[in-house]
Amino acid sequence: MKLTGLFLLVTLALLLAIAVSSDPDPLQDLCVADLASGVKVNGFTCKDTSKVNASDFSSNILAKPGATNNTFGSLVTGANVQKIPGLNTLGVSLSRIDYAPGGINPPHTHPRATEIVFVLEGQLDVGFITTANVLISKTIVKGDIFVFPKGLIHFQKNNAKVPAAVISAFNSQLPGTQSIATTLFAATPPVPDHVLTKTFQVGTREVEKIKSRLASKK
Repeated sequence: MKLTGLFLLVTLALLLAIAVSSDPDPLQDLCVADLASGVKVNGFTCKDTSKVNASDFSSNILAKPGATNNTFGSLVTGANVQKIPGLNTLGVSLSRIDYAPGGINPPHTHPRATEIVFVLEGQLDVGFITTANVLISKTIVKGDIFVFPKGLIHFQKNNAKVPAAVISAFNSQLPGTQSIATTLFAATPPVPDHVLTKTFQVGTREVEKIKSRLASKK
């Protein structure tokens, strides 16, 4: 009975590990993404191994700060499978986020990944909101780490007078991002005004104003 119980516990643990993992585990040493392939699969098809080289696994895309002279005062530079084909099937990716003084990475979610940020420079007010509408937030500074659970709405705001930057890591080769404001107010085709006015308890004029501002920033 004890062995049976132990077997069941081990089996349950393995099933749970599979269920909560983000991307599926690879079944081969490598599967460099063939981004030009017309074949549609859950991920990307593999490049012929004879054509694989070191450049498929390396990049300096995160080496330099990004331009933050935009509406939100921030820029996300992704190092995912679309930029580094060798990440295909490996279940990890990075981003660099740069913030101008007062800049914000607006509330958003990553539907396919948990995110962990490491502060390179500056300080940030960060937080996420649970499904019970509880805000978990903190001010983080150079050298600090903060975790945003998979799928939960979260944000980062630079309230200092100097620039800030972080490196973000994800447990997905392509975590995806849905900005709450842009998703609702700049969708194509647009979300009907009556849905937004009812949801946010505002008038049509306010909704149209927000739509026009966000549409011009896409």
